[in-house]
Amino acid sequence: MDTSDCGIFFDENGVCNHCHNYSTISKKVLLAPELAKEKLQQIIARIKHDGAKQEYDCIIGLSGGIDSSYLALQAKEFGLRPLAVHFDNGWNSEISVKNIENIVKKLGFDLFTYVIDWEEFKDLQRSFFKASVVDIELLTDNAIFTSLYQIARQHRIQYSLEGHNIVTELIMGKDWNYWKFDLKNIRAIQKRFGTLPIKSFPTMGPWKRLFLQVARAIEPVFLLNYLPYDKQEAMRTLETELDWKYYGGKHYESTFTKFYQAHVLPRKFGIDKRRAHLSNLICSGQITREQALAELGKAIYPPAELAADREYVTKKLGFSIEEFEEIMHQPPRSHLDYPNDFELNQKVLRAARILKKLVGVRANE
Repeated sequence: MDTSDCGIFFDENGVCNHCHNYSTISKKVLLAPELAKEKLQQIIARIKHDGAKQEYDCIIGLSGGIDSSYLALQAKEFGLRPLAVHFDNGWNSEISVKNIENIVKKLGFDLFTYVIDWEEFKDLQRSFFKASVVDIELLTDNAIFTSLYQIARQHRIQYSLEGHNIVTELIMGKDWNYWKFDLKNIRAIQKRFGTLPIKSFPTMGPWKRLFLQVARAIEPVFLLNYLPYDKQEAMRTLETELDWKYYGGKHYESTFTKFYQAHVLPRKFGIDKRRAHLSNLICSGQITREQALAELGKAIYPPAELAADREYVTKKLGFSIEEFEEIMHQPPRSHLDYPNDFELNQKVLRAARILKKLVGVRANE
Protein backbone atom coordinates (compact mmCIF):
# COMPACT_ATOMS: atom_id res chain seq x y z
CA MET A 1 0.00 0.00 0.00
CA ASP A 2 1.10 3.59 -0.60
CA THR A 3 -0.24 7.11 -0.29
CA SER A 4 -2.72 6.58 -3.12
CA ASP A 5 -4.75 5.51 -0.09
CA CYS A 6 -5.60 8.83 1.57
CA GLY A 7 -6.24 7.03 4.86
CA ILE A 8 -2.85 5.40 5.22
CA PHE A 9 -0.48 6.37 8.01
CA PHE A 10 2.75 4.93 9.40
CA ASP A 11 4.15 4.43 12.87
CA GLU A 12 7.67 5.36 13.97
CA ASN A 13 8.98 2.09 12.50
CA GLY A 14 7.43 2.69 9.08
CA VAL A 15 4.68 0.09 9.61
CA CYS A 16 1.33 1.21 8.20
CA ASN A 17 -2.11 1.06 9.79
CA HIS A 18 -3.20 -1.72 7.42
CA CYS A 19 -0.53 -4.06 8.77
CA HIS A 20 -1.45 -3.21 12.36
CA ASN A 21 -5.15 -3.65 11.59
CA TYR A 22 -4.53 -7.04 9.97
CA SER A 23 -2.51 -8.18 12.97
CA THR A 24 -5.21 -7.06 15.44
CA ILE A 25 -8.19 -8.53 13.59
CA SER A 26 -6.50 -11.77 12.56
CA LYS A 27 -5.59 -12.46 16.20
CA LYS A 28 -9.24 -12.04 17.16
CA VAL A 29 -10.79 -13.98 14.27
CA LEU A 30 -8.26 -16.63 13.22
CA LEU A 31 -8.09 -19.33 15.87
CA ALA A 32 -5.31 -21.78 16.59
CA PRO A 33 -5.63 -24.88 14.35
CA GLU A 34 -7.18 -27.19 16.98
CA LEU A 35 -9.60 -24.54 18.22
CA ALA A 36 -10.54 -23.61 14.65
CA LYS A 37 -11.20 -27.27 13.82
CA GLU A 38 -13.39 -27.69 16.91
CA LYS A 39 -15.32 -24.49 16.17
CA LEU A 40 -15.80 -25.50 12.55
CA GLN A 41 -17.19 -28.89 13.56
CA GLN A 42 -19.65 -27.15 15.88
CA ILE A 43 -20.80 -24.81 13.12
CA ILE A 44 -21.25 -27.63 10.60
CA ALA A 45 -23.21 -29.70 13.14
CA ARG A 46 -25.50 -26.74 13.89
CA ILE A 47 -26.19 -26.09 10.20
CA LYS A 48 -27.02 -29.74 9.61
CA HIS A 49 -29.23 -29.94 12.69
CA ASP A 50 -31.20 -26.75 11.99
CA GLY A 51 -31.69 -27.58 8.33
CA ALA A 52 -32.40 -31.29 8.72
CA LYS A 53 -36.07 -30.98 7.73
CA GLN A 54 -35.45 -28.58 4.85
CA GLU A 55 -34.53 -29.32 1.25
CA TYR A 56 -31.35 -27.26 1.70
CA ASP A 57 -29.52 -26.57 4.94
CA CYS A 58 -27.65 -23.50 3.66
CA ILE A 59 -27.22 -21.21 0.67
CA ILE A 60 -24.06 -20.22 -1.19
CA GLY A 61 -23.45 -17.56 -3.80
CA LEU A 62 -21.35 -18.77 -6.74
CA SER A 63 -19.42 -16.40 -8.99
CA GLY A 64 -16.95 -18.88 -10.46
CA GLY A 65 -14.18 -17.10 -8.54
CA ILE A 66 -11.62 -18.67 -6.21
CA ASP A 67 -13.26 -17.99 -2.85
CA SER A 68 -16.82 -19.07 -3.64
CA SER A 69 -15.64 -22.08 -5.68
CA TYR A 70 -13.37 -23.34 -2.90
CA LEU A 71 -16.12 -22.70 -0.37
CA ALA A 72 -18.51 -24.83 -2.44
CA LEU A 73 -15.97 -27.66 -2.54
CA GLN A 74 -15.53 -27.49 1.23
CA ALA A 75 -19.30 -27.48 1.77
CA LYS A 76 -19.52 -30.73 -0.18
CA GLU A 77 -16.71 -32.31 1.82
CA PHE A 78 -18.42 -31.31 5.06
CA GLY A 79 -21.62 -33.01 3.92
CA LEU A 80 -23.69 -29.83 3.69
CA ARG A 81 -26.62 -29.47 1.31
CA PRO A 82 -26.42 -25.93 -0.09
CA LEU A 83 -28.58 -24.28 -2.70
CA ALA A 84 -26.10 -22.63 -5.06
CA VAL A 85 -27.16 -19.22 -6.35
CA HIS A 86 -25.54 -17.28 -9.16
CA PHE A 87 -26.33 -13.60 -9.73
CA ASP A 88 -26.25 -12.97 -13.48
CA ASN A 89 -25.85 -9.25 -14.14
CA GLY A 90 -24.94 -9.71 -17.79
CA TRP A 91 -21.15 -9.51 -17.36
CA ASN A 92 -20.12 -13.13 -16.85
CA SER A 93 -16.91 -14.16 -18.54
CA GLU A 94 -16.89 -17.45 -20.45
CA ILE A 95 -14.44 -18.86 -17.91
CA SER A 96 -16.72 -18.05 -14.95
CA VAL A 97 -19.74 -19.64 -16.64
CA LYS A 98 -17.79 -22.83 -17.30
CA ASN A 99 -16.44 -22.84 -13.74
CA ILE A 100 -19.94 -22.64 -12.31
CA GLU A 101 -21.17 -25.40 -14.62
CA ASN A 102 -18.34 -27.67 -13.50
CA ILE A 103 -18.88 -26.91 -9.82
CA VAL A 104 -22.58 -27.71 -9.66
CA LYS A 105 -22.24 -30.74 -11.93
CA LYS A 106 -19.32 -32.34 -10.12
CA LEU A 107 -20.57 -31.50 -6.62
CA GLY A 108 -24.19 -32.39 -7.36
CA PHE A 109 -25.61 -29.04 -6.17
CA ASP A 110 -28.85 -27.46 -7.35
CA LEU A 111 -28.24 -24.10 -9.02
CA PHE A 112 -30.58 -21.12 -9.08
CA THR A 113 -29.55 -18.33 -11.45
CA TYR A 114 -30.95 -14.91 -10.61
CA VAL A 115 -31.15 -13.00 -13.90
CA ILE A 116 -31.75 -9.27 -13.68
CA ASP A 117 -33.45 -6.93 -16.15
CA TRP A 118 -30.46 -5.96 -18.28
CA GLU A 119 -31.87 -2.65 -19.58
CA GLU A 120 -32.59 -1.46 -16.06
CA PHE A 121 -29.17 -2.48 -14.78
CA LYS A 122 -27.42 -0.98 -17.82
CA ASP A 123 -29.14 2.33 -17.13
CA LEU A 124 -28.02 2.21 -13.49
CA GLN A 125 -24.41 1.52 -14.45
CA ARG A 126 -24.49 4.34 -17.01
CA SER A 127 -25.77 6.66 -14.29
CA PHE A 128 -22.93 5.77 -11.93
CA PHE A 129 -20.39 6.35 -14.69
CA LYS A 130 -21.91 9.76 -15.40
CA ALA A 131 -21.90 10.58 -11.68
CA SER A 132 -18.09 10.03 -11.65
CA VAL A 133 -18.25 8.18 -8.30
CA VAL A 134 -15.69 5.57 -7.36
CA ASP A 135 -17.85 2.57 -6.49
CA ILE A 136 -19.82 1.52 -9.56
CA GLU A 137 -19.69 -2.03 -8.22
CA LEU A 138 -21.84 -1.21 -5.19
CA LEU A 139 -24.84 -1.73 -7.49
CA THR A 140 -23.93 -5.37 -8.07
CA ASP A 141 -22.76 -5.93 -4.49
CA ASN A 142 -26.03 -4.60 -3.04
CA ALA A 143 -28.11 -6.62 -5.49
CA ILE A 144 -26.17 -9.85 -4.88
CA PHE A 145 -26.69 -9.58 -1.14
CA THR A 146 -30.37 -8.67 -1.53
CA SER A 147 -31.22 -11.42 -4.02
CA LEU A 148 -29.32 -14.07 -2.06
CA TYR A 149 -31.24 -13.29 1.10
CA GLN A 150 -34.56 -13.16 -0.74
CA ILE A 151 -33.98 -16.63 -2.15
CA ALA A 152 -32.81 -17.97 1.20
CA ARG A 153 -35.95 -16.78 2.93
CA GLN A 154 -38.15 -18.23 0.17
CA HIS A 155 -36.59 -21.64 0.85
CA ARG A 156 -36.57 -21.17 4.63
CA ILE A 157 -32.80 -21.41 4.71
CA GLN A 158 -31.20 -20.14 7.91
CA TYR A 159 -27.52 -20.04 6.97
CA SER A 160 -25.58 -18.31 4.20
CA LEU A 161 -22.08 -19.57 3.47
CA GLU A 162 -19.92 -16.51 2.77
CA GLY A 163 -16.65 -16.57 0.82
CA HIS A 164 -15.31 -13.39 2.42
CA ASN A 165 -12.23 -14.13 4.51
CA ILE A 166 -9.51 -12.46 6.52
CA VAL A 167 -6.40 -13.86 4.82
CA THR A 168 -7.16 -12.54 1.31
CA GLU A 169 -9.76 -9.77 1.67
CA LEU A 170 -9.26 -7.62 4.78
CA ILE A 171 -7.13 -4.76 3.45
CA MET A 172 -8.66 -1.98 1.35
CA GLY A 173 -7.97 1.73 0.81
CA LYS A 174 -10.08 4.19 2.78
CA ASP A 175 -11.87 5.78 -0.18
CA TRP A 176 -11.41 2.99 -2.70
CA ASN A 177 -15.03 1.91 -2.42
CA TYR A 178 -18.21 3.02 -0.67
CA TRP A 179 -20.75 1.69 1.79
CA LYS A 180 -22.76 -0.94 -0.08
CA PHE A 181 -26.20 -0.35 1.46
CA ASP A 182 -26.78 3.34 0.77
CA LEU A 183 -30.03 2.92 -1.09
CA LYS A 184 -30.69 6.67 -0.92
CA ASN A 185 -27.44 7.27 -2.81
CA ILE A 186 -28.35 4.72 -5.48
CA ARG A 187 -31.78 6.30 -6.00
CA ALA A 188 -30.40 9.83 -6.03
CA ILE A 189 -27.75 9.09 -8.66
CA GLN A 190 -30.26 7.24 -10.81
CA LYS A 191 -32.78 10.07 -10.53
CA ARG A 192 -30.12 12.60 -11.53
CA PHE A 193 -28.52 10.73 -14.43
CA GLY A 194 -30.77 7.80 -15.36
CA THR A 195 -33.63 7.43 -17.82
CA LEU A 196 -35.42 4.44 -16.27
CA PRO A 197 -37.06 4.00 -12.85
CA ILE A 198 -35.77 1.32 -10.46
CA LYS A 199 -38.48 -1.33 -10.61
CA SER A 200 -37.20 -4.90 -10.54
CA PHE A 201 -33.56 -4.39 -9.62
CA PRO A 202 -33.05 -5.91 -6.14
CA THR A 203 -31.89 -3.37 -3.55
CA MET A 204 -31.57 -3.15 0.22
CA GLY A 205 -31.23 -0.14 2.51
CA PRO A 206 -29.74 0.21 6.01
CA TRP A 207 -32.87 -0.57 8.04
CA LYS A 208 -33.60 -3.86 6.31
CA ARG A 209 -29.93 -4.74 6.61
CA LEU A 210 -30.11 -3.96 10.35
CA PHE A 211 -33.15 -6.19 10.76
CA LEU A 212 -31.44 -9.11 9.06
CA GLN A 213 -28.32 -8.68 11.18
CA VAL A 214 -30.02 -8.31 14.56
CA ALA A 215 -32.89 -10.74 14.07
CA ARG A 216 -30.43 -13.21 12.53
CA ALA A 217 -33.15 -14.12 10.06
CA ILE A 218 -30.37 -15.51 7.91
CA GLU A 219 -27.01 -16.06 9.56
CA PRO A 220 -23.80 -15.50 7.57
CA VAL A 221 -21.15 -18.18 8.11
CA PHE A 222 -17.54 -17.42 7.16
CA LEU A 223 -16.21 -20.97 6.89
CA LEU A 224 -12.92 -20.02 5.21
CA ASN A 225 -11.82 -18.22 8.38
CA TYR A 226 -11.77 -21.60 10.15
CA LEU A 227 -9.71 -23.34 7.47
CA PRO A 228 -6.01 -23.10 6.58
CA TYR A 229 -6.92 -21.10 3.47
CA ASP A 230 -4.00 -20.67 1.08
CA LYS A 231 -4.96 -19.04 -2.24
CA GLN A 232 -2.47 -20.86 -4.48
CA GLU A 233 -3.17 -24.22 -2.86
CA ALA A 234 -6.92 -23.61 -3.21
CA MET A 235 -6.48 -22.88 -6.92
CA ARG A 236 -4.50 -26.08 -7.46
CA THR A 237 -7.17 -28.09 -5.64
CA LEU A 238 -9.96 -26.52 -7.70
CA GLU A 239 -8.11 -27.18 -10.95
CA THR A 240 -7.56 -30.83 -10.03
CA GLU A 241 -10.95 -31.68 -8.59
CA LEU A 242 -13.37 -29.40 -10.46
CA ASP A 243 -11.62 -28.62 -13.77
CA TRP A 244 -11.67 -25.01 -12.61
CA LYS A 245 -9.81 -22.32 -14.58
CA TYR A 246 -8.18 -19.14 -13.35
CA TYR A 247 -9.33 -15.86 -14.96
CA GLY A 248 -6.31 -13.65 -14.29
CA GLY A 249 -7.03 -11.38 -11.31
CA LYS A 250 -9.04 -10.73 -8.15
CA HIS A 251 -12.74 -10.74 -9.16
CA TYR A 252 -11.85 -10.86 -12.87
CA GLU A 253 -14.43 -13.61 -13.31
CA SER A 254 -16.65 -10.66 -14.28
CA THR A 255 -15.72 -8.88 -17.51
CA PHE A 256 -17.00 -5.58 -16.14
CA THR A 257 -15.14 -5.92 -12.84
CA LYS A 258 -11.94 -6.62 -14.71
CA PHE A 259 -12.39 -3.50 -16.85
CA TYR A 260 -13.45 -1.40 -13.85
CA GLN A 261 -10.59 -2.49 -11.56
CA ALA A 262 -7.82 -2.65 -14.16
CA HIS A 263 -8.71 0.42 -16.22
CA VAL A 264 -11.34 2.76 -14.77
CA LEU A 265 -9.99 2.85 -11.20
CA PRO A 266 -6.28 3.30 -12.03
CA ARG A 267 -6.82 5.80 -14.83
CA LYS A 268 -9.56 7.99 -13.38
CA PHE A 269 -9.11 7.59 -9.63
CA GLY A 270 -5.44 6.65 -9.29
CA ILE A 271 -6.39 3.41 -7.54
CA ASP A 272 -4.63 0.11 -8.17
CA LYS A 273 -6.49 -2.49 -6.10
CA ARG A 274 -3.70 -4.96 -6.67
CA ARG A 275 -1.87 -3.10 -3.90
CA ALA A 276 -4.55 -4.05 -1.37
CA HIS A 277 -4.95 -7.62 -2.59
CA LEU A 278 -1.21 -8.30 -2.62
CA SER A 279 -0.70 -6.58 0.74
CA ASN A 280 -3.28 -8.90 2.25
CA LEU A 281 -1.38 -11.93 0.97
CA ILE A 282 1.86 -10.52 2.40
CA CYS A 283 0.26 -10.04 5.82
CA SER A 284 -1.13 -13.57 5.79
CA GLY A 285 2.30 -14.96 4.86
CA GLN A 286 1.28 -16.32 1.46
CA ILE A 287 3.73 -14.23 -0.58
CA THR A 288 6.74 -12.03 0.13
CA ARG A 289 6.87 -8.27 -0.31
CA GLU A 290 9.42 -8.79 -3.09
CA GLN A 291 7.04 -11.08 -4.95
CA ALA A 292 4.24 -8.53 -4.58
CA LEU A 293 6.41 -5.71 -5.92
CA ALA A 294 7.38 -7.89 -8.89
CA GLU A 295 3.67 -8.50 -9.58
CA LEU A 296 2.96 -4.76 -9.38
CA GLY A 297 5.71 -4.23 -11.93
CA LYS A 298 3.72 -6.13 -14.54
CA ALA A 299 1.30 -4.33 -16.85
CA ILE A 300 -2.08 -4.06 -15.18
CA TYR A 301 -3.86 -4.41 -18.55
CA PRO A 302 -2.11 -5.69 -21.70
CA PRO A 303 -2.81 -3.10 -24.47
CA ALA A 304 -4.49 -5.45 -26.94
CA GLU A 305 -6.66 -6.93 -24.21
CA LEU A 306 -7.64 -3.47 -22.97
CA ALA A 307 -8.59 -2.29 -26.46
CA ALA A 308 -10.84 -5.31 -27.00
CA ASP A 309 -12.47 -5.05 -23.58
CA ARG A 310 -12.99 -1.32 -23.85
CA GLU A 311 -14.79 -1.74 -27.15
CA TYR A 312 -16.93 -4.53 -25.70
CA VAL A 313 -17.83 -2.77 -22.43
CA THR A 314 -18.59 0.64 -23.93
CA LYS A 315 -20.71 -0.88 -26.69
CA LYS A 316 -22.63 -3.05 -24.22
CA LEU A 317 -23.31 0.00 -22.03
CA GLY A 318 -24.39 2.09 -25.01
CA PHE A 319 -21.50 4.58 -24.86
CA SER A 320 -19.55 5.70 -27.87
CA ILE A 321 -15.78 5.78 -27.35
CA GLU A 322 -16.01 9.59 -27.39
CA GLU A 323 -18.72 9.63 -24.70
CA PHE A 324 -16.75 7.22 -22.54
CA GLU A 325 -13.56 9.25 -22.87
CA GLU A 326 -15.44 12.42 -21.91
CA ILE A 327 -16.66 10.70 -18.74
CA MET A 328 -13.17 9.42 -17.96
CA HIS A 329 -11.83 12.99 -18.15
CA GLN A 330 -14.43 14.39 -15.78
CA PRO A 331 -13.07 14.96 -12.23
CA PRO A 332 -13.92 12.28 -9.66
CA ARG A 333 -16.77 13.06 -7.30
CA SER A 334 -17.57 11.68 -3.87
CA HIS A 335 -20.67 9.60 -3.26
CA LEU A 336 -21.36 12.16 -0.53
CA ASP A 337 -21.75 14.86 -3.20
CA TYR A 338 -25.15 13.28 -3.87
CA PRO A 339 -28.01 12.65 -1.43
CA ASN A 340 -26.99 9.81 0.86
CA ASP A 341 -27.67 7.96 4.10
CA PHE A 342 -24.09 7.84 5.33
CA GLU A 343 -24.87 9.54 8.65
CA LEU A 344 -27.93 7.33 9.05
CA ASN A 345 -25.66 4.33 8.62
CA GLN A 346 -23.54 5.48 11.53
CA LYS A 347 -26.69 5.63 13.67
CA VAL A 348 -27.78 2.22 12.41
CA LEU A 349 -24.40 0.74 13.31
CA ARG A 350 -24.66 2.16 16.84
CA ALA A 351 -28.21 0.82 17.13
CA ALA A 352 -27.06 -2.59 15.89
CA ARG A 353 -24.36 -2.78 18.54
CA ILE A 354 -26.86 -1.91 21.28
CA LEU A 355 -29.49 -4.35 20.01
CA LYS A 356 -26.97 -7.17 19.68
CA LYS A 357 -25.95 -6.65 23.28
CA LEU A 358 -29.61 -6.70 24.41
CA VAL A 359 -30.33 -9.84 22.39
CA GLY A 360 -27.25 -11.48 23.87
CA VAL A 361 -28.31 -10.58 27.41
CA ARG A 362 -31.81 -11.98 26.89
CA ALA A 363 -30.43 -15.15 25.35
CA ASN A 364 -28.31 -15.71 28.46
CA GLU A 365 -31.11 -15.01 30.98
